Amino acid sequence: MPEVRLSVPAGRWLVFTTVLGSAMALLDSTVVNVALPRIGLDLGADLPVLQWTVNAYMLTLAGLILLGGALGDRFGRRRVFVIGVVWFALASLVCGLAPNAGVLIAARAFQGIGGALLTPGSLALIQSVIHPDDRARAIGLWSGFGGIGAAIGPFLGGWLVDGPGWRWVFFINVPLAAVCVPVALRHVPETHDPQPRGRFDVLGAVLGAAALALVTYALIAAPQKGASPAVVVPGVAGLALGAAFIAVERRLREPMLPLSIFASRQFSAVNVVTLCVYAAFGGFFFLSVLDLQVVVGYSALAAGTALLPTTTLMLLLSARSGELGKRIGPRIPLTVGPLLCAAGMLLMTRAGVGAVYWRDILPALLVLGLGMVVVVAPLTATVLASVDVARAGLASGVNNAAARAAGLVAVAALPLLAGMGPEAYRSADAFSSTFRRAMPICAGVLLLGAILAWRTVRSDVLEQAGVEVGAGPERVGAEVPAEGAEGVARAAGPPCRPECAYHCGVSAPPLDPGERRPRP
Repeated sequence: MPEVRLSVPAGRWLVFTTVLGSAMALLDSTVVNVALPRIGLDLGADLPVLQWTVNAYMLTLAGLILLGGALGDRFGRRRVFVIGVVWFALASLVCGLAPNAGVLIAARAFQGIGGALLTPGSLALIQSVIHPDDRARAIGLWSGFGGIGAAIGPFLGGWLVDGPGWRWVFFINVPLAAVCVPVALRHVPETHDPQPRGRFDVLGAVLGAAALALVTYALIAAPQKGASPAVVVPGVAGLALGAAFIAVERRLREPMLPLSIFASRQFSAVNVVTLCVYAAFGGFFFLSVLDLQVVVGYSALAAGTALLPTTTLMLLLSARSGELGKRIGPRIPLTVGPLLCAAGMLLMTRAGVGAVYWRDILPALLVLGLGMVVVVAPLTATVLASVDVARAGLASGVNNAAARAAGLVAVAALPLLAGMGPEAYRSADAFSSTFRRAMPICAGVLLLGAILAWRTVRSDVLEQAGVEVGAGPERVGAEVPAEGAEGVARAAGPPCRPECAYHCGVSAPPLDPGERRPRP
């Protein structure tokens, strides 16, 4: 199939539809948090229901996003992308019509499946269709507009909640899909992996998602049920399934998650830092939106608008942060960034009853936003540079899934660790006291991430890509050569640079294929 230039209508239509499709998932990851207090009030839901409203979506998205990319390679990237958009829109419609919390949570889980199909598919279409000379610009546009969508998400969510109602947070996805699907079918060519092989690792995907689901259930149920069999049995079963997942992935010739990729010490270290950073982010943004509405007394619109400084700073300064990381190496940014984020979260404890935005809240969000600017872009670059360039797409997918899983566990565990009861969010005093206990916990996790980064991340990793790991194909589920499985060292090559210059990685780092060749 001939590759399409960005200057022709077909190229522009491709970028438009992929931006529109991925924006649905990006918006959903930010707008729903703003609606949580109103959802709880309308459905008579307690805090565990609000946790599951967030986590049901994150669970299926994190568990299936690697499999979603492989499905597109095999059955057609446009086909899987369109199915994902339609699936996401239908699940969103059910969310908006949900008569009770059970239906809403189930529909959110189905939304995550749609997100796992369309999110990697949007980037894969650009990679496979756009001409190589225009690919960097196309991915830059995709990344930039996606960042804008994520940045306006809290504001849009607040406006919808205070206006037509929280159900429109979900209904808005339906008209977006109604535009996206016909454009994709009419203007986007179909592409496949030219050499598909092997079977899909469905067992691995099911085991991974089930392990996360059971551990999440145990953490969310613990405040109400304590150390009862209803909590202990699912928790132990989840850990057992996690061990089974690792055993299956180790045994399969073509696993969803090739464990050989962790032969790179830098890749493993950066993913541990990612777990710390995005666990703290997930817990912070879940609780802070509740705090602004329940404790400070903001409307949904005011709460969403209050959070704009963090994502705006990321959108404006991420590209410069990435360039700084190239010049000085990632070790310092990955150490200083989490420390700044930790300081911002500690400052956020001032957001209590009677808090003044300019004095008590804005400084915390500015410090947090600067920390996110410092850490996210260098983190993505280090992930890509830590593996062979042929596996950059896989590495980015693994890092993205790890971040989402970290946020999932944090949303489940943080209320337990802070002592939040099921009805805590209904009382300003009760929620304020537990919120003040939760923020130091998030800051402590970030401090751990900073220490790990300082001790494990090399300053020259962006200059020495490929020295630790064996070569391997990028496609998820592809067979890994024996020398790659053993982690045999290779000669140093040019670093794989990130293509996404604009980041609004609140819930996860951006998927990024990495630049395959040095810029002239």
